[in-house]
Amino acid sequence: MAKNMQPIAKRCKALGISPTVMGYSKKETKRNPGGQMRKKKSEYAIQLNEKQKVKFVYGILEKQFHMYYEKASAMPGKTGENLLTLVERRLDNVVYRLGFAMTRREARQLVNHAHFTVNGQKVNIPSYLVRVGDVIEVKEGSRSAACFKRLTAEDAPMVNVPQWLERDKNALKGTVAKMPAREDIDMPIEEHLIVELYSK
Repeated sequence: MAKNMQPIAKRCKALGISPTVMGYSKKETKRNPGGQMRKKKSEYAIQLNEKQKVKFVYGILEKQFHMYYEKASAMPGKTGENLLTLVERRLDNVVYRLGFAMTRREARQLVNHAHFTVNGQKVNIPSYLVRVGDVIEVKEGSRSAACFKRLTAEDAPMVNVPQWLERDKNALKGTVAKMPAREDIDMPIEEHLIVELYSK
């Protein structure tokens, strides 16, 4: 299975985003600290940068991302907002947003290893799109794993769960309360630039 293995800190610096968006609070790069960047970017470069930013944050490769764009453009409403809503609904992102994983990369791996169920059914596809009312839960046989036991301990990390999701901390369970809205996506992104890029 293809996956993005680019260095986090280096790529974040190149795209102009904070590693905290990726779930990393202490990552930074010392490479080329005083590097000279081109001050003036072309319109195409700016649009491409926005697309690469979303692809990198959510861990999506080009073929699948273009498929999301095609799907978003066929939906009613603004294509850019539809696109962000689709990638936000990915199961690996939902697992991360619920606080069951420290990063989206870790969430993707946990989903691949079948540690989660959706409505009681095992799902091991990171790109699975959740719907309103779906219940995402850590599988019974996986709850004794160290990565999940710490989530119910007294010193469990605090998680800022978005409004469209509800989490039952003690049960290691979360529910999709509603579809994510544009304001629920806290990443600094100008989605209209992605639409303009694909519209050419």
